[in-house]
Amino acid sequence: MDVRDSTGVPVRRLLTLSVLTAALLTGCGIRATEVPTDFGPAPSRVHCSLSEPDVSTQASRGLPVQVFLLCGSQLVAVERTVRVPDGTADSERRVLVAQGLLDELEETPSPDEKQAGYTTDVRGAMSVSGPRRDDPDETLRLSTPPGDLTSYALAQIVCTFSDSTAAEGDGSVILGGPTAAPPRRYECTDEVRTRPGSNEPPASDVSGG
Repeated sequence: MDVRDSTGVPVRRLLTLSVLTAALLTGCGIRATEVPTDFGPAPSRVHCSLSEPDVSTQASRGLPVQVFLLCGSQLVAVERTVRVPDGTADSERRVLVAQGLLDELEETPSPDEKQAGYTTDVRGAMSVSGPRRDDPDETLRLSTPPGDLTSYALAQIVCTFSDSTAAEGDGSVILGGPTAAPPRRYECTDEVRTRPGSNEPPASDVSGG
């Protein structure tokens, strides 16, 4: 006599159906499991990922540049533009580009950038000026002493400036402050870009202009 469960279905039949179901799942490459899985909804967008900017539209607004924002505790380059009047002398052009870059760093990231995780640590409406009499020609002096900036803000400024026409293009920039203290050469290294919070830009003394 067959043993039946509470619904009246023979237990032997239930066991046979379970074996067949397991065999079918195994044949399809699906592993049977008794634990329900719920991985949640798929992420809406990739962290630190933005859509490609319209280069032609950017060019019409000014000089295309890149600034380094913070995202995932790293420095990530984003596209911006700065305005420089035609016919500007090279010495003035460097300062205008540097000021435009600084202004962009101080701007609050756009809604899309915020959603992707971008932030900035550069604040305070800083200004930048050119070299003093005894400074090297490529010196940029900030209205806030570089030593007073957070490691994140200094890394953003150094890497942004050193990757632009505001510097010599060798991965470094000479920065000074508003005081009589001599300027120093700061470098944007891979360590600074990947861990700006724990690696300040290396700095070295420079000779006069």
